[in-house]
Amino acid sequence: MPEGVNSVVRLLCATGLTNHEEFCNTDWHVSNTTQVANGGMAQFQEMMRQQLESSMHTELEKLLDTTTGAEREVSKKDFEGFKNLFHRFLQVKGPSVEWIKIQRPPEDSIQPYDKIAARGLPDNVADSLNKLVVVKLNGGLGTSMGCKGPKSLISVRNENTFLDLTVQQIEHLNKTYNTDVPLVLMNSFNTDEDTKKILQKYTHHRVKIHTFNQSRYPRINKESLLPVATSLTMTGQNTEGWYPPGHGDIYASFYNSGLLDQLIAQGKEYIFVSNIDNLGATVDLHILHHLVSQPNGKRCEFVMEVTDKTRADVKGGTLIQYEGKLRLLEIAQVPKAHVDEFKSVSKFKIFNTNNLWISLAAIKRLQEQKAMDMEIIVNPKTLDGGQNVVQLETAVGAAIKCFDNALGINVPRSRFLPVKTTSDLLLVMSNLYSLEAGSLTMSPKREFPTTPHVKLGSSFTKVQEYLTRFESIPDMLELDHLTVSGDVTFGKNVSLKGTVIIIANHGDRIDIPAGSMLENKIVSGNLRILDH
Repeated sequence: MPEGVNSVVRLLCATGLTNHEEFCNTDWHVSNTTQVANGGMAQFQEMMRQQLESSMHTELEKLLDTTTGAEREVSKKDFEGFKNLFHRFLQVKGPSVEWIKIQRPPEDSIQPYDKIAARGLPDNVADSLNKLVVVKLNGGLGTSMGCKGPKSLISVRNENTFLDLTVQQIEHLNKTYNTDVPLVLMNSFNTDEDTKKILQKYTHHRVKIHTFNQSRYPRINKESLLPVATSLTMTGQNTEGWYPPGHGDIYASFYNSGLLDQLIAQGKEYIFVSNIDNLGATVDLHILHHLVSQPNGKRCEFVMEVTDKTRADVKGGTLIQYEGKLRLLEIAQVPKAHVDEFKSVSKFKIFNTNNLWISLAAIKRLQEQKAMDMEIIVNPKTLDGGQNVVQLETAVGAAIKCFDNALGINVPRSRFLPVKTTSDLLLVMSNLYSLEAGSLTMSPKREFPTTPHVKLGSSFTKVQEYLTRFESIPDMLELDHLTVSGDVTFGKNVSLKGTVIIIANHGDRIDIPAGSMLENKIVSGNLRILDH
């Protein structure tokens, strides 16, 4: 059978559109697809796409019919965004970038932070702050760290959660400068209920807190390319049928919620967006001043904070110049042959921290013009029952190419302090950092500006288990590297310096005694302590 025919047969059978095995095998099918392959392959593929889209629309209508009232209206809006994403997903041919067209960003398109800070601050800092809204991406659960509920409610320092620290930071700004900077949380259906319950504790804090929900999209069966959910309910088997579609959904959801217009009406001009688990993402007055002090015609509508890449960040997205625009390049968009080049620290020197400053008026304009264009991230998943599904997602930073006068600012590494694992948690709980008004700053007693490299083994993955393994957090001021593997516990007042490697073999247990000082040591399964 000609290769063209093969591809069509595979397309038909793989998509499940035929639902008839005999159709995939009959002579009629082969002879007819031969004609298609010879004459109108593109036309046939377009027909298939239309058929898939039509089937998807029918299934979405059925899902909407399973509910009424407000929930139906919200889901209807969500589905409009999903249909657009699905349509584009079916159109995609090959990688979204041509490697040969990639250029280094022009010199002035990524400014060093020092240059922006050197301008100093105006007398009227309050005027700038009153134009700002802080938005935290709060859609994630703490499951990867063994916690139930929103990740933002995990305690990270002195019993303070991510959310506590965020509220303290903004309240400190509002009190210091007598301003009204509000906090907006973008929740997902996974985090909304629990977050709203906890917000009551901040009623008497000097910070207004708003929430809105990101969209709820249907997971797609990989074989049939149709939704796996059978109703809009979140119970039983349907629980796994839905997902929040990545933080690129912020633009549509913010706009649809009505909150965007409300904030513009209050005189707000910019949002500062960051992940709630990035403890380095505090409001920076120098960047804010740089934004609001520019002449209106030249106002920068989008700033992406980037920072220098280390070997730990090789998968992070980077900024490139592409077809005359500043653009975010993610590893998922890189052709396989160029992945090593992308990971190179010498060619792509910076990566995106996901700390973003964006014009509210520009978001409104782009949403109304339907001009927000972000690359689709296809995220394959396997459900508990073994079913293979795909999630179509977008990233907030990918919209940089849609905004006018976009800029990258190369910020100090201290503005990127994400807590993704208990290894990260150990760093922020230690004496490497001091906590003041919700902000963590590295101790002046640390001689190097970089953080130690910490790798805790699987026995430490869950927060609860991790906490039981430390009677107190070790002194880490002079630590360069720590690797711990196996059943290991730490007594009180342990001090770690240089490179420390502790490995308990399977079935062995190592208890580091209280008051121990380990400097450049390897501790192995039989409790021998060796010089490193």
